[in-house]
Amino acid sequence: MMKEDMTRPIDVAPVLLQKKLALNNAHAQELSWLDEDKLAALIRSAFWARRIGGVEAFILAFDQDSDYQGENFLWFKSRYARFVYVDRIVVAAHARGRGLARRLYEDVFAAAVQAGQNLVVCEVNAEPPNPKSDAFHKAFGFETVGFAALRSGEKRVRYLCLDINRKL
Repeated sequence: MMKEDMTRPIDVAPVLLQKKLALNNAHAQELSWLDEDKLAALIRSAFWARRIGGVEAFILAFDQDSDYQGENFLWFKSRYARFVYVDRIVVAAHARGRGLARRLYEDVFAAAVQAGQNLVVCEVNAEPPNPKSDAFHKAFGFETVGFAALRSGEKRVRYLCLDINRKL
């Protein structure tokens, strides 16, 4: 692994925050649009917040104790006592194909195990479809555990779950 592919904690320094915000909002259809204050609040309250490079990729994950109020997170919270929820992961177009998303997920799995967690959960758009994300999660062994039409009416999502103890 090259040094620039190492994961680092995310901070809310203004220059890096602007880069993360731009990367997030370039993929708002898949992730949801954020403003600077909302992104900074998410980073501060995350169970796991890591980036690679300047901001070639980043991931934000929350555990069941988070006060996060995202619709998808709350779906999992109403069904599972303990979990780590991957809220967003994004890789810049110029950095794709280097395994950065896989590296970020592997770090989440390791952090979850260290925290005594068994489940890593997330959602993937079903409508509009996201076949790359579907294939990525399938390769890790995530299983579908539910579906929902979001309140906004813009998307339908598939809820995924991975028992990391079975994966390891």
